[in-house]
Amino acid sequence: MTAIAAFDQARDDAQGAITGEATHLRLTHRGRVVFGTLGTLLAAGLLALLASLGATSASASAEQSEQSFSTVVAAPGDSLWAIAESLDPQGDPRDLVAELVTLNGMDGSSVQAGESIAVPLRFSDAPGVIPAP
Repeated sequence: MTAIAAFDQARDDAQGAITGEATHLRLTHRGRVVFGTLGTLLAAGLLALLASLGATSASASAEQSEQSFSTVVAAPGDSLWAIAESLDPQGDPRDLVAELVTLNGMDGSSVQAGESIAVPLRFSDAPGVIPAP
């Protein structure tokens, strides 16, 4: 399109806008991409907002849990490994040690003499286990 033809087209468009004639909106490929992206972002934002408003939230409280566990009292020289072997002689002590650490919220695997250690419920009948109150 030459400069004169572009000028004539712009003049005709402006004249049509002044006289109230209907002009046709031509959307280029780039314009379609921009509007499509805006529409997608708007829909995704709306879905994210709805998901965040409808999601349930967890809240921590200072109240203690109502659950009680059977416990084992660590004797002098005991380790979690020894306790795990006494609770389940046939099983792999590594798995039980990891479970005891998680259940009791321990930072490591060391225990102090006299410390009460909660045990999983499946070991509540094992020898040396103090039943839950």
